[in-house]
Amino acid sequence: MNPTALFKDTFTGPGSLARIVGAGMLVATVAAQHPHPAFDRVRSRDLFSFVPNWKFFAPNPATHDFHYVYRTLDHAGGTSEWSEIDMIEPRRMYQAFWFATRRPEKSVFDLCTAILQQATKSGATEVQKTSSYRVLAEFIRKTVRERRGAEHVKGFQFAVVRAAGHDTSEDPEPLFISPYTPMRPAGPHLTPA
Repeated sequence: MNPTALFKDTFTGPGSLARIVGAGMLVATVAAQHPHPAFDRVRSRDLFSFVPNWKFFAPNPATHDFHYVYRTLDHAGGTSEWSEIDMIEPRRMYQAFWFATRRPEKSVFDLCTAILQQATKSGATEVQKTSSYRVLAEFIRKTVRERRGAEHVKGFQFAVVRAAGHDTSEDPEPLFISPYTPMRPAGPHLTPA
């Protein structure tokens, strides 16, 4: 077949509209992925979000890790050193296909994000009334109970620290420090004293 006739058939023959729309979508999708702001024009005119974006599942991708540390208060009034809860599991090849064991890590990360957003809006005192805070405090409480010597612990305090992961040029930054939280909640709703 003649190349000119093939080219003409592509744009005028049966199914040409689908091919043109498909080619246009492919070009628009590739252009929309470019980080330069000039390429955002394609997405700005896309009223119905037909053009996919590589950030579809993570519009604000995480660039830091949260680390959770706690210290305990014993009945004699002594405070322990800060201890880190190791949440991040070393990655393995099979986890590219199935990574169900990451769900607790992701859940705590999401709780922490909600707490930090609420603390920014309404302050540390109000954030203690949220369900996210109570769930995270209960997670820390459970962790403290599972360690050796937990029977001597009267309460605990926890902190959320942001770190850049493998980038050691950036110092860890404390984002949230809880008040003293008793091991036995004050009421049925786990409200800290």
